Amino acid sequence: MAQPQAPEGTASEQPPLRVGMIGYAFMGAAHSQGWRTVGRVFDLPRQPVLAAICGRDETAVRAAAERHGWAAAETDWRALITRDDVDLVDICTPGDSHAEIALAALAAGKHVLCEKPLANTVEEAETMAAAAESAYERGQLAMVGFNYRRVPATALARRMVAEGRVGTLRHVRVSYLQDWLVDPQAPLTWRLRKELAGSGSLGDLGAHIVDLAQYLAGEQLAGVSALTETFVRERPLAGAARGLGAVSADGTGQVTVDDAALFTARFTSGALASFEATRYATGRKNALRIELNGERGSLAFDLERLNELWYHDGTEPDARSGFRRILVTEPDHPYLDAWWPPGHGLGYEHTFVHQAHDLVHAVAEGRRPEPSFADGLQVQRVLAAVEESAEKNSVYTPIAV
Repeated sequence: MAQPQAPEGTASEQPPLRVGMIGYAFMGAAHSQGWRTVGRVFDLPRQPVLAAICGRDETAVRAAAERHGWAAAETDWRALITRDDVDLVDICTPGDSHAEIALAALAAGKHVLCEKPLANTVEEAETMAAAAESAYERGQLAMVGFNYRRVPATALARRMVAEGRVGTLRHVRVSYLQDWLVDPQAPLTWRLRKELAGSGSLGDLGAHIVDLAQYLAGEQLAGVSALTETFVRERPLAGAARGLGAVSADGTGQVTVDDAALFTARFTSGALASFEATRYATGRKNALRIELNGERGSLAFDLERLNELWYHDGTEPDARSGFRRILVTEPDHPYLDAWWPPGHGLGYEHTFVHQAHDLVHAVAEGRRPEPSFADGLQVQRVLAAVEESAEKNSVYTPIAV
């Protein structure tokens, strides 16, 4: 992946990029780390400034502002997007609010970064992508936060695929496994309600692996066949139950999203793919793995060993062929010229630093960021196709006995 070149001039000669962020929990903390760190590591054409953070709970959002270094706190996102000291709005809220906030921010003349998945429905995503396209004509940019593109090893994999190192693609297999819902007494959260999250493991984990597979392959998926399952359909309510639907007599609420999704797919080139996303893989905390097989070679990446990329050169003689480990810590690997000496690995948090780096450069250069809202819409269409296939039981055929 070629590093974007900064335009002439330094960050001190150009206006800062003043960021306002909506949401302060897990993703808010991760994005804060990215914005706070990026200008201290990379030479940037514009220096990010943490102008304001927003959340509904005044006490909590002020604490988050102090912890993460935001200059001001708001409790109404509408107030944040109209602030004169905010150039870019970073959306780290549940999916049900992405469309409303992003559309309002674009209408207010702001650049936008929106966490994945882009929206809860294809219709919302279509509206957002259209608004982003119109905003681009006015000089505003909109990007989706698929941070796993920013792991140096996956960026290197994309470069190698583009160079033809695996040749014509034949297979992609990818899984994203977690276990945080294995306990049936784990409480109901917004992530388990369709009206708030859009979908379950499919949107939360599946969106990541669909985007990553398409990014690495350099092409889009053309069709899917799917199964989904919800293993535990009611869970206890803990604390405030606002927005979590009807409460049963025993104090539980209904789970209305999938717990696991399995699907096969075909790329536009005809290459085959398989996907698995679940929150019920006992013992797996955040296990994302992807492998690409082509006529000339193969690449494999495991997020639990994120400084490594495995490569098999199928053109070598059998006597010395096999997978070899590439330690992705060299200065000519993506992003790594700004970090530590070779052999000193990076981690999960650095993907958000790299995300901020790429977006700042795109804004300063006035070019379309990647992944764009159009890319987010395409992922949303894949997720919708998976849900439709699963609802129709299109891959389930009873076995005769």
